Amino acid sequence: MLIVLGSGGHTMEMLQLLSTLGPQSPYPRSYVVARGDPASLAKITQFELERADQDHYRVHAIPRARQVGQAYWSAVWSSARAGLSALWIVFSDAPLLLLCNGPGTCLPLCLSVALFKVLGLLHTRQLYVESVARVQTLSLTGKIYYHLRLGDMVVQWPSLAKRYPRVKYNGLLV
Repeated sequence: MLIVLGSGGHTMEMLQLLSTLGPQSPYPRSYVVARGDPASLAKITQFELERADQDHYRVHAIPRARQVGQAYWSAVWSSARAGLSALWIVFSDAPLLLLCNGPGTCLPLCLSVALFKVLGLLHTRQLYVESVARVQTLSLTGKIYYHLRLGDMVVQWPSLAKRYPRVKYNGLLV
C-alpha cells in the first residue's frame, strides 16, 4: 500500500483513517511525503511506533510539484521533477493500492499509477478520500482526480455525493 501524506490536516486525517486498519495490519506500507515536510515524517514515525508490525513500512520523499504561492508558469520544472520522482516511486514499490486524501503531492503519483496501468505494467488500484473539510466542492486535486477518472473516490459529506455522481459516500470516515 502506497500512502500519500500532505502537510497539516491531510496527514492527521490519513493517519486517523489508517488507524482503523488496526495495529497488526498485514499490509506493508510505504509513505510518500513532500520534501521539506518534517512534521509529516515525525507523525509517521510516531504512528508506526504504536503498531505491532513496525518493520513493515518505509518512507519516500518527493519534490513538491508547486510551492505555496509559486507562480503557475514556474511550476512546470518543479512539476516535471515531481513527476519523474513519482514514476520511480510507483514503479519500484509496485503497490496494490495507492491511497491519498487531497494534497497536491498525490497528483503526480496518481498520474504515474494511471500511466503504468495503461501500459499494462502495474495493476494498482487508486483510492482518493476527499478531506472532511471539503463539504460543498471538491478540492483542486480532487476535481482533477475526479474529471480524469483516475480511480475510486470517496467523499465524507452527502452534499458532495449529490454534486458528483461517480463518488462513493459512506458517511464520515475521520
